[in-house]
Amino acid sequence: MKELSSSRKSYERGELHESELDADPIVAFTRWLDEASAAPEHLAEPNAMALASVAADGRPSLRVVLLRGLDQRGLRFFTSYDSRKGRELIARPFAAATFWWPALERQVRVEGDVRRIDDDESDLYFASRPRGHRLAAWASEQSEPVESRAVLDERMAHFEERFAGEEIERPHSWGGFLLVPRSIEFWQGRENRMHDRLLYRREREGWVRVRLQP
Repeated sequence: MKELSSSRKSYERGELHESELDADPIVAFTRWLDEASAAPEHLAEPNAMALASVAADGRPSLRVVLLRGLDQRGLRFFTSYDSRKGRELIARPFAAATFWWPALERQVRVEGDVRRIDDDESDLYFASRPRGHRLAAWASEQSEPVESRAVLDERMAHFEERFAGEEIERPHSWGGFLLVPRSIEFWQGRENRMHDRLLYRREREGWVRVRLQP
């Protein structure tokens, strides 16, 4: 394996000036997400984000999920409410997310409050998923131990038979969350680790933007 202490990359792709970002961070974030999606380099799932929640003992837990909606309300993603992240987000309704686009040498960090979205919106998204994904939401008790892969395959086969020829309704234990940003930071890699960082903070009068040292 390559020596980790000497593995480094010089970030020289771009710069980030205040004039380049909209005063509204959701507008700016949407633009960056569109640019990541349209990048000529192959970016696997540019809507993937590392999502951190907080456990009962105060320790963070982290995993990668897919962003499924972005608007002025915030960021939407879907999961099992009974999964570890679902339980943690319901018990302690705040989270942090990071998007990393290495080909563009950019990242976006979001921190804020979390709440469940309404059932109608969860139903609408669930109905848009491929059939196999909808079956998996029934077959998997996400984050719970299982005796073997064979048990999972048996559960999948059971629900394939149960819903044969029928529409698959959304399990009540599965649905969406909305991450309502309190802060959004835009990071652009720069040469010699002198990176550009622009932070938006939500305050009573609206969004306030500041530049952070790298």
